[in-house]
Amino acid sequence: MLTDKRSFIEHDRDLESINILRFPDYDEKLSLAKEKSRENEGVICGVATIGGYRTCIFAMDANFMMGSMGAIVGEKITRLFEYATSMSLPVIGVTVSGGARMQEGMISLMQMSKVSAAVKRHSNNGNLYIVLLTNPTTGGVDASFAMLGDITLAEPGARVGFAGPRVIEKSLNQELPKDFQKAERVLECGFVDLIVPRNRQKEALTAILRLHS
Repeated sequence: MLTDKRSFIEHDRDLESINILRFPDYDEKLSLAKEKSRENEGVICGVATIGGYRTCIFAMDANFMMGSMGAIVGEKITRLFEYATSMSLPVIGVTVSGGARMQEGMISLMQMSKVSAAVKRHSNNGNLYIVLLTNPTTGGVDASFAMLGDITLAEPGARVGFAGPRVIEKSLNQELPKDFQKAERVLECGFVDLIVPRNRQKEALTAILRLHS
């Protein structure tokens, strides 16, 4: 939907997670996630053109363990940013995630700083990073690379935040507003630049890429 027809070339498709901590039932969950999503991991990375402008793009897949971030998700996104830096290309990130992958423990959490460092090097070289937040973008992904874009777009009604509203309600011991963590409210607070419905996203991305080309 976002890229020009037949322009997408996937990177690092063969990278797959392993049960490095021997977490119970993780191997079975990985197998089920592969079957459900028809992908090897929770993110798809590659290079394409959008409106004729060459760009790197990654898209997290909610069908693969709710787009959770493990070591391979972090590695694939880091490699994409490193490639984009070497080729002076922009990066577009389509995020959806329930956060860090608990089955990989601290290894999963380390991907927050690993990807963020790659984003910083990409930015230091004068390159553009656009984030497109979809529903939901939460946890460690929201706390790191999903909030580091030069321009941040969001889909209408997308939930954007770190901890879930039930956790926050219990912590504060008070009821939260109905629009809490909704993209429209996050826009009002200044963390999102523009809300774009799905049928207009390619048009919006093309306009941004044209401005920065």
